Amino acid sequence: MNFLFKKRLVKMNYLANILSIIVLGYFALLISTYIFQRNLLYHPKINNYYGHQLSVAVEKTIIKTQDNVELLSWYHNKNLNSDKTLLFLHGNAGSLENRIEKLNHFGNMKLNFLIVAWRGFNGNKGKPTEKGLYEDARSAIKWLNSKGITEKSIIIYGESLGTGVAIEISQNKNFAGVILEAPFTSMTDVGKDKYPFLPVSLLLKDKYESDKKIKNVKSPILVMHGKVDNIVPLYMGKKIYELANEPKHFFVQEYGDHMMDYDERLLNELKKFIQSLN
Repeated sequence: MNFLFKKRLVKMNYLANILSIIVLGYFALLISTYIFQRNLLYHPKINNYYGHQLSVAVEKTIIKTQDNVELLSWYHNKNLNSDKTLLFLHGNAGSLENRIEKLNHFGNMKLNFLIVAWRGFNGNKGKPTEKGLYEDARSAIKWLNSKGITEKSIIIYGESLGTGVAIEISQNKNFAGVILEAPFTSMTDVGKDKYPFLPVSLLLKDKYESDKKIKNVKSPILVMHGKVDNIVPLYMGKKIYELANEPKHFFVQEYGDHMMDYDERLLNELKKFIQSLN
């Protein structure tokens, strides 16, 4: 009996040690995730597109934020008197160069445009945060206003993470229109989808709660989403569309992944929407 008891005790101690290691490992994962979460969210050095050359003239300019961060931006001025100006708010990865294909298409439309690189991107100083990106976007709006471009002449375009910024800055404003490419409901929802084993809502610093804000956007809205998006699921784009006010339009690209292809159908939807704003 004494031998069996000792054997059980050894086994219990062994299992307790294993459990302790698992618990400590999980807490170590929680701590490291909390500390380094912005490295998981923002990827300034990732390249998504290759080999594209600008076919449209852009003026490289610096936009200074209220907290003294200088943002590299590209500005294309076609006709400020008659054309709308599109403010492009890019996603969480890559540089301005990674958006050249899209910019070339904008150049072929009846549009002026401004694309701004976030703090921490394209060699800009500072570190990206939710609050910081909101300030960057609002600084871009102020810069356009300084050129005599009013809210009614501005179209806000958000790409992926940029949709969270676009929705934030479009609340209770009178912009000509808002375009959302691959929008998410909230960063908490995205985190839960990718990391179901983590208490994301407790850990997350940058929440981008678009689903709570979209009702405050009064401008016409175009939502575009890829059906096979493996980063932001299609149901999130559908939810944002359902919550949005009229007038609103929804375009699903049947084969589209997270980086939507600017094919003929998508370009036609963009042109139709932009023309409807005149």
